[in-house]
Amino acid sequence: MFFASKPPRLLQALYQLYFDPDMEKKNIAQKWLTQAQASAQAWHFCWCLLSPEKIPEVQFFGASTLHTKISRHWSDLPTDHHENLRMQLLTQVLRFSCGPKIVLTRLCVALASMALNLIPQAWSHPVADMVRAFQPNVEDDSTAVKESQGPPQAHCLALLELLTVLPEELQSSRLTRAHRGQLRGVLASEWTVVCPLLRQLLQNQDSSNQVKEKVMHCLSSWVGLDVPLEESQELVQDCFGTLSDPELFDTAVETIVNVLSQPDCQRYVGALVSLVPLVLGFREQLDAAAQNGNMETSHGLCRIAIAMGETHSRLLLENSGHWQEFLALVNMILFCTGIPGHYPVTETSSSLTLTFWYTLQDDILSFDEEKQAVYLQIYRPVYFQLVDVLLHKSQYPSQEEYESWSSDDKEQFRMYRIDISDTLMYVYEMLGSELLSNLYDKLGMQLMDPQYPVVWQDTEALLFGFQSIAETIDVNYSDVIPGLIGLIPRINISNVMLADTVMYTIGSLAEWLADHPVMLGSILPMVLQGLGKAELSVSSVSTLKRICRECRHDLGPFAQDILSVSQEVLVKEIHKSSQCIWLMQAMGFLLSALPVEEILGRLHILIGPHIQQLDTATQQEPNPSNKQTIVYVLGLLASLFTSLDINKQAESSEESTTLTLLHNKQNPVVVMLQQVFPLIESILTKWLHDSEVVEAVCGVFDKSVRTLLHDFGPVVAQLSEMLGRIYTTFPQASALDLTSQMIHIFSADDQHTSNIRVLTEVLTASTLSMFQQGKDEKSRNLFDLDIHFSKPDLYLSDQLDVKALFYCGKHSSAHVATITEINTSICIGTQAVGGASPRSLTDHFSEVLLSLNRHYPVLLTQWLTETLQTPGFPSAHVSTEQKHTFTQQLLREQTNKRRVKEIVKEFSLLCRGLQGWGYSDY
Repeated sequence: MFFASKPPRLLQALYQLYFDPDMEKKNIAQKWLTQAQASAQAWHFCWCLLSPEKIPEVQFFGASTLHTKISRHWSDLPTDHHENLRMQLLTQVLRFSCGPKIVLTRLCVALASMALNLIPQAWSHPVADMVRAFQPNVEDDSTAVKESQGPPQAHCLALLELLTVLPEELQSSRLTRAHRGQLRGVLASEWTVVCPLLRQLLQNQDSSNQVKEKVMHCLSSWVGLDVPLEESQELVQDCFGTLSDPELFDTAVETIVNVLSQPDCQRYVGALVSLVPLVLGFREQLDAAAQNGNMETSHGLCRIAIAMGETHSRLLLENSGHWQEFLALVNMILFCTGIPGHYPVTETSSSLTLTFWYTLQDDILSFDEEKQAVYLQIYRPVYFQLVDVLLHKSQYPSQEEYESWSSDDKEQFRMYRIDISDTLMYVYEMLGSELLSNLYDKLGMQLMDPQYPVVWQDTEALLFGFQSIAETIDVNYSDVIPGLIGLIPRINISNVMLADTVMYTIGSLAEWLADHPVMLGSILPMVLQGLGKAELSVSSVSTLKRICRECRHDLGPFAQDILSVSQEVLVKEIHKSSQCIWLMQAMGFLLSALPVEEILGRLHILIGPHIQQLDTATQQEPNPSNKQTIVYVLGLLASLFTSLDINKQAESSEESTTLTLLHNKQNPVVVMLQQVFPLIESILTKWLHDSEVVEAVCGVFDKSVRTLLHDFGPVVAQLSEMLGRIYTTFPQASALDLTSQMIHIFSADDQHTSNIRVLTEVLTASTLSMFQQGKDEKSRNLFDLDIHFSKPDLYLSDQLDVKALFYCGKHSSAHVATITEINTSICIGTQAVGGASPRSLTDHFSEVLLSLNRHYPVLLTQWLTETLQTPGFPSAHVSTEQKHTFTQQLLREQTNKRRVKEIVKEFSLLCRGLQGWGYSDY
């Protein structure tokens, strides 16, 4: 073929690949060269490319071609050529022992690949043969040493490179599990040849640091084969000895961490335990490095201690004869957790330790009661120290220093605090209520003792600890929470970061406040004070929302103050639009619990200014500014109507008068919708072709119908007519989604069947028209809708061409696969939440359910309802009522990720039969 006959063409392609600036020519050359490597002639031309006069790039391609042929086309090479190829490869490795490094490495990988193809049958002891071949001045006809003499160190480095890549090539090669296991065993048996050689080179005073580095790289590579630690113990000890050499420090750390991180080490208890004193021996060096701000040294030593403790904590716990050494190791890791400096600016080690504390705690709590009691007696004091350390590490620096940090540093610190928060929550399982008492005592001393120096960071850290625990742990029975609620008003919230944490702490106690409403009077003023500050926007609004949601039935005496302050901040536009949306949702919760006869009047006061703002924007000619106003105000209304549900009040009320009022009067939300309907229609006359405005309009009604359900009935006729007009004029996905809700709720209601039928006819006829015009993408949405609800009686109309409808639906069936996938996702997600997966994965499934609710709300509504109707699914621990409550809670949340996680986590705990967790209605 032309590859062999025209080597200049090969060189030309290589020069194009490496040096031609034209990407198109590079791609052509790359494609041609790939074909060349696959050809039979590649076995021959690769040697030409390795000629000494060639440039390194060409030589590298030659070496890469060899590896490609050996690893992928080995069967093409006749058996009687194997020995010759092995000698040629050894020759080339020796020849390139002085470099270039990239060529040498590639040749070593090729030889390693060849060894894997030949062992164990054709090459029983490849490592021993390689070591012998690289010995200088050895008389051995199987090598070409005489032709390739070079500096002894170069040969040594080449041999070490070859030994390093051999296990790596095994890991990366494409082999069956059985064959890989066989080769792993053969190679591991040759460790008895490799280990003494490595130890000799590492101990040899004449060995350069380059050789010693390569020795440690080689050890790291071989430990991946699970070579016995008892055979490597002395070599690992030698690696510890190199930590004192600054030039070798980083490599030594990586090597030791790799060795200690191998779970297989636990098979060799004696060898492993013998290494613990070596780790402890660097405690003074660690202290000095931390004191002097030597981050690299302290970080490396911390990594070694953590690798030993985290990987082998259970084994070291069980080794009772060395408990004092392990306790010293734990304290060394505790020092690493509290290493001086602010993460991530002046230290980067403390975050590495957090997983260790999880692991140690899990191991301790996994023992039987008798052993557990012994370990708790030893390690509970350590965990109390850990809490102090974590709270100290979570402290903000001074305001001036913090402002000098980059945005990336601030974000890393924020994530670091979240990790600390998770750790504190976990530690609570070991320390229990005593931990909260400890935190409360310290906070009380800070705020009540006049002799105690007041530092806002100290107070903020303790509140952060309380919040971390209360956010996910049921603290309703804690006897320190009343005292904490009493202390909070004493805190000066002039510092923004402290004020933020105060707000979040109050929010985390919202469920407790619902059970102890007498304490609301001392807390709410602080929240309302924070609500008026833009810098506390997120924390104050989210906290008020949580209080209004959890405590709404006890907020009557405070309703006027809450509404007044909220109205004021909304009018003054103190908060960003997203926080205003939350605030409106909080007002919905609050209004839901007020006497029905008061709600409408308060609604008018609350949203009157916004309706006026909407009216003004509507009267103006369309422009980006008033469009933004319209979308914003409609978003406020939608958010308000999401949570304003007087049926919740009726369900919780014991007075028959409330139920009578509900039956005799229209729902206040319905009254407001009817009043603003003309204004909304006026908006549509100007903005009907703007998808964002139409989506905002549909959002108002979509949120309302989801909340009101059948109470939405009085608006059905008007809305059906409006939706038909929207869809026939300018088809919008949001209009279709809202129609789906209407069909789902009202299609079986005799009072509204005619309206729903007419709406279905209008949408279907419009979709048929689009399909006939070739607008497939838009028309498919409707047919997906039809598949979802399967209400054929809606199509039994003389106004529709049923045959045409069937034809279009058939040609839109490509989306059925997607629908099936979504249904499968819902089933799997629900089953996982119900106990089929570890609790640690619950948050991930909650995100899946949230995403489905955002993008496929109708599908989720139908299929979740149908799926949970199955008796005993997803768990026998939950009743039909509890499953219904979960469904309703979940479907109402399309944006609040945190709330969805709470709902899913609570339902998951119920499904698993875990006690001590409340299950609120919302």
